[in-house]
Amino acid sequence: MSTADIKKNAEAKMAKSVEALKNELHKIRTGRAHPGILDQVHVDYYGSQVPISQVANVSLLDARTISVQPWEKGMGAKIEKAIRESDLGLNPSAQGDLIRVPMPPLTEERRKELTKVVRNVGEDAKVAVRNLRRDANEQAKKLLKDKEIGEDEERRSLDELQKLTDKVIAEIDKLVSAKEAEILAV
Repeated sequence: MSTADIKKNAEAKMAKSVEALKNELHKIRTGRAHPGILDQVHVDYYGSQVPISQVANVSLLDARTISVQPWEKGMGAKIEKAIRESDLGLNPSAQGDLIRVPMPPLTEERRKELTKVVRNVGEDAKVAVRNLRRDANEQAKKLLKDKEIGEDEERRSLDELQKLTDKVIAEIDKLVSAKEAEILAV
């Protein structure tokens, strides 16, 4: 294994950490409606738990309302119950076959709580990235110890890993601040 391999491996893992952060931030609810909010809600479908998107058409009616159109007649009540029992704080209402899910406006207190959650998720992502940097640094130091690379190459490798880490952490900060701004926007 060379220092280039170590850097490439660390870069790939850090990119996965950023993607995981994006997915986590996507789940955090803001004042606006978006169909992705219901991705984590599962409904009982013939004995197995499946995401709502696999048994119904999920779309937006307007900026504050999600519509859920079940593909089968009997699924409406089950979907409505699953949304109501989820920890999202949503109260769906059925209108014939269509289920309307209005997004309640966020209170100021709830917005502040959500920004704290966003910061914690961002901090967890930063910790993951720093752990990846530490592991990569240890691999480079092991190559030096095994005399596979020289001290100059090891120092260069550690510097490159630090620059990569700084770049990824700056990206994480940018994602977190954008999500905070989205939550705090009234």
